[in-house]
Amino acid sequence: MIRNKIQKNKGMLIIQMIVFSTIVVMIIGALSSWAATSVKMGRIAYNREQAFQSAEAGIDYYRWHLAHAPTDYEDGTGNAGPYIHSLKDKSGNTVGQFSLDITAPPVGSTKVIITSTGYSASDSSYLRKIQSSVAKPSIAKYSVAGNDAMRFGSGTEIFGPVHVNGGIRFDGLAHNIVTSGATTYTDTDGDACTGNSWAVHTCLGADDPQPNTPFPARPDVFEAGRLISQPTIVFSSFTADLATLKANAIASGFYRDTAGGGFVGYHIVLKTNDTFDLYKINSWMGLGNCSTQSPNTGSWSINNQTFQGNYNFPSNGIIFLEDNIVIDGQIDGARLTITAADLTNPIINKNVIINNDILYTKYDGTDSIGIIGQAGVIVGMTSENNLKIDAALIAQNDRVGRPYFGGSSCVYKNRTIISLYGMIASYGRYGFSWTDGTGYTTRSITYDANLLYAPPPNFPLTSDQYQILSWQEVK
Repeated sequence: MIRNKIQKNKGMLIIQMIVFSTIVVMIIGALSSWAATSVKMGRIAYNREQAFQSAEAGIDYYRWHLAHAPTDYEDGTGNAGPYIHSLKDKSGNTVGQFSLDITAPPVGSTKVIITSTGYSASDSSYLRKIQSSVAKPSIAKYSVAGNDAMRFGSGTEIFGPVHVNGGIRFDGLAHNIVTSGATTYTDTDGDACTGNSWAVHTCLGADDPQPNTPFPARPDVFEAGRLISQPTIVFSSFTADLATLKANAIASGFYRDTAGGGFVGYHIVLKTNDTFDLYKINSWMGLGNCSTQSPNTGSWSINNQTFQGNYNFPSNGIIFLEDNIVIDGQIDGARLTITAADLTNPIINKNVIINNDILYTKYDGTDSIGIIGQAGVIVGMTSENNLKIDAALIAQNDRVGRPYFGGSSCVYKNRTIISLYGMIASYGRYGFSWTDGTGYTTRSITYDANLLYAPPPNFPLTSDQYQILSWQEVK
């Protein structure tokens, strides 16, 4: 009996050993499989990371290239891409490779698209692709930019950043930040809100505190806040930009000398078929029953004109006329910069005059108009009661605004709405209304964000350096 029991126990031990051996083999197999998978995944992760770092190196390389050759979009080769480079470590060993595709900016834009595809040196089947957009910012980074002190009265609503080198009195509503190059400002408009104030202040409701006292946030006026003592804009640098515009207009744009022969300027009518009608203005309307104030010299409204012809928009988008210009009409898919400036006799600065709508068809950045007045950009006496301007406006030496037109019998003194979609850069104090209630009752300025890095052709820039707009992995 004892012998049989021992034999039975031996059989149970064999079974237990087989079971435990099987479990051990399964665990070892699972561990081996896990180890192999981990090694494989580690290799994949390494190769993918190496490919990603190579792609990033391609973006960094071409940003460096643009810093040294700002208008070279062919990697110094003179040929179309892609442009392939090896990535080496500090010992000179190749650790990766990147391939670059460069999309040059369209006419009038500084926006460059860099697409970099990175590969692992260990296994080229692993690739990562990064796309980055870079551009130089233009003066159109602001909805309103000014050199002199400015007042934004009640009824003014601005969508977009505002910067003025001098002081700012803002009694309207600013949806974006408002900044000044000054620290303090003495408001001299002669109403109850005068005296020394912070450089960005408001007289709406309770007056702001005097300097040396922290000013309140005032979100009812400055929704995004306000800053003082900020870097200034150098308006004098625009002179060199005008010379460049003239040279480019002569080379491959549209250029005309002064109207001459007793004419007082030109009239351009923009058309949606990529052409424009050109007139020479014989004379300006008289003031009639309206009065004006110095230094305004007249109505800035056409009395009669002579047709000169219909012309195609120039290939480089630059129209430069060395005389006063009246502009109106509509574009569809065009990018233009129109300049009124006399560089031959610069003592007599020229103006751009707007009395009727200037309109885009597309509002996605495809349509773009830059208007530059060597003196100012003027809204004349007979301007539309509801005037809409789609453009970026620059007054280099004077102001963007509407002169004073008054008089008890003047039918043009009171206007209703002026709406600007674009931006304003004004050397002098901008304004479309006056403190006696004449001019435009409602002024709406909506910033066109497309202008910042895709401005009109040869529009003045605020920096020579490319800045990153976007960065994303696309594969």
